[in-house]
Amino acid sequence: MMFRGAVIDVDGTVVRGDDPIPGAPAGYRRIREAGIETLFVSNNPTKTPPAYVDRLGTAGYDVDVDRVITAGTVTTEYLRAHHAADDLLCLGAPGLLDQLREAGLSTTDDVEAADALVASIDPEFDYDDLCTALWALDRGIPFIGTDPDIVIPAPARDVPGSGAVIRAVAAVAERDPDIVLGKPSDPAIRLIRERLPYPPEDCLVVGDRLNTDIELGARAGMTTALVRSGVTDEATLADGDVEPDYVLDDLGEIDRVIG
Repeated sequence: MMFRGAVIDVDGTVVRGDDPIPGAPAGYRRIREAGIETLFVSNNPTKTPPAYVDRLGTAGYDVDVDRVITAGTVTTEYLRAHHAADDLLCLGAPGLLDQLREAGLSTTDDVEAADALVASIDPEFDYDDLCTALWALDRGIPFIGTDPDIVIPAPARDVPGSGAVIRAVAAVAERDPDIVLGKPSDPAIRLIRERLPYPPEDCLVVGDRLNTDIELGARAGMTTALVRSGVTDEATLADGDVEPDYVLDDLGEIDRVIG
């Protein structure tokens, strides 16, 4: 099958930490040699596209900044479209707060002044943050999550991601988020389509998660390939609600998909 565009996940698919996953660099080169336009899409909201260019470059992947989308990219685009004039109470890492401010968005620490709550991964998330979230959401303000990833691959072991924080806030507030961004959300799909303006049937999605990467591809009408190099094991694959078109040990097996 001939593809014109490919959406490629980052953590668990091409790198773990700062190191390339065995087989992945060769697979990425094969995609590029086939003339397929690539777009790296990460659910990490804490790093900007330029930071990903540096990180991927160090791992051996040649990437331009306009070929990277992150959950931070999707979140700032969404907030600028729907909450541009709001004061945002953000439970998140400093890297996300920096992106919001650079996008011209206003942030606040005042529970009573907040117009919306944004929840995301934060290594310093604690009981006080749960109290802040509870009191803010008791006022009925919008509740926005940056991405659904419960755990994320790290160099030694998987660690909690944004989804863990969002679920904790949702549990204490007894309320689901109004929207969770990143993959596989509609705002993420729209942004991907802007960068890869090809018919969905001409595009491929490669990633290590069923509920984000593969779900995004299925919702967008694209061919999907799951790699086993990240967080999805055989039990998760067998019990998943969405089935990938292909299952690969790693990106190095991409010839099974692109021929």
